[in-house]
Amino acid sequence: MDRCCLSLDEEEKLRVHKEIERQLHRDRKSSRRELKLLLLGTGESGKSTFIKQMRLIHGAGYSEADRKGFDRLVFQNIVTAIQALMHAMMALRVDYVDDQNIGRAQRLSEVDVTQVSTLKAWQVDSIKRVWNDRGVQRCYDRRREFQLSDSAKYYLDDMDRISAQLYIPTVQDILRVRVPTTGIIEYPFNLSKVIFRMVDVGGQRSERKKWLHCFENVTSIIFLAALSEYDQVLYENPNDNRLKESLALFKTILSYPWFQDSSIILFLNKTDLLEEKITRSHLASYFPNFAGPRCDGRSAQKFILQMYVENHRGHPKSLYKHYTCATDTSNIRVVFKAVKDTLFMEHLKNINLE
Repeated sequence: MDRCCLSLDEEEKLRVHKEIERQLHRDRKSSRRELKLLLLGTGESGKSTFIKQMRLIHGAGYSEADRKGFDRLVFQNIVTAIQALMHAMMALRVDYVDDQNIGRAQRLSEVDVTQVSTLKAWQVDSIKRVWNDRGVQRCYDRRREFQLSDSAKYYLDDMDRISAQLYIPTVQDILRVRVPTTGIIEYPFNLSKVIFRMVDVGGQRSERKKWLHCFENVTSIIFLAALSEYDQVLYENPNDNRLKESLALFKTILSYPWFQDSSIILFLNKTDLLEEKITRSHLASYFPNFAGPRCDGRSAQKFILQMYVENHRGHPKSLYKHYTCATDTSNIRVVFKAVKDTLFMEHLKNINLE
């Protein structure tokens, strides 16, 4: 119809229609420039630490004001760690070498972690003395028998610095702070004119029922598994091995119809903790099929990788494997560059980089 024959009302409808079409075209073009990466894995596998690294490498980083905001969480992590050790001392029937630490431990056990915003002088002194007790150190050596954050020793060994009056958390302090993820959190990062939308979800069993809400239009799954958890049990069930739980979850995720067109990226994380642990905890004690040598981190890595490869068998898309240490920024920078290049190549036809 000739525009000169249109009424004012019809002209306005035509204008609105064309604007909607233009917006839809822009949205389609924009969506082709967005890759949705879903971070999955069991609790404490390192998903949130990886997101923090992305913020450091490809985001705004952490200003001094940002870092100051983490001091409360660091203090709470410290109190949580020392209380876990004191509880384990009783459960494992390990005695304090210094009897005076019994009273100090009792007083520390009464601290409400959720109310901690700073560390009082008596708390700092008691934490240092209890942590340095040889009985507590023997208990720490048995940490696979109870639940203790991987960062406990990192913080407790550095109490002088952390308890200083003008303490501001370092980037490494932030990377190691433990805050369980609840719900679903999205982080967009603009890389080379392409938006990488990373979706972080809680890994505990109670959180997994929420995962279904973010399963649509997933470009790629980044699955994190902690190599060092081969001799540990779940928070939720002390009879279930953490690595076996991770392997089962990986296999289940790959069976979902939503992910048949999604590439799978496996991060075998915590290589540093595996290297330290493998010298005193034999992998074959927990996975009898392991026939490699004792105290050999590389053999352990390859064996664990092969179990994930077996669980990937039959999935139509490729499996990309990387060994990672999520607290090591340089390692994550190199690994994620490889991931980014892989995704760009895989989705080159759909991404308009002009």
